[in-house]
Amino acid sequence: MSSERYLNHPTFGMLYEVSPGNEGRDIYATLYAQKMFFLVTVHQREVLFEVIPYLDARNQAEFNLQKARRSGSVDLPKWENLFKQTFL
Repeated sequence: MSSERYLNHPTFGMLYEVSPGNEGRDIYATLYAQKMFFLVTVHQREVLFEVIPYLDARNQAEFNLQKARRSGSVDLPKWENLFKQTFL
C-alpha cells in the first residue's frame, strides 16, 4: 500500500491527498477542517492550488474508486478508506 501524501498550503496549513486526479493534478483536503478541497498541480519549481467545490472533489474521488476497482489496484483499500473518512 502506498504511503499517505501531505502538502503544506501557505494559508490553510496541512493538506492531505484525497484522490489522484486527471492530468497530474491531485485532490487534497485541509487536514483539520476537512471542508476545503484543492486541485493541486505540482510542477518542477512551483505548486499550484485551485479551490474546488465539495461535489467536484467527491465526484473525482468516486471516479478514482471505480477506476481502481476495474484495474484491481492494490491501493483500492486505501482509497476506499480515505473516501469514507472524507465524504461519508
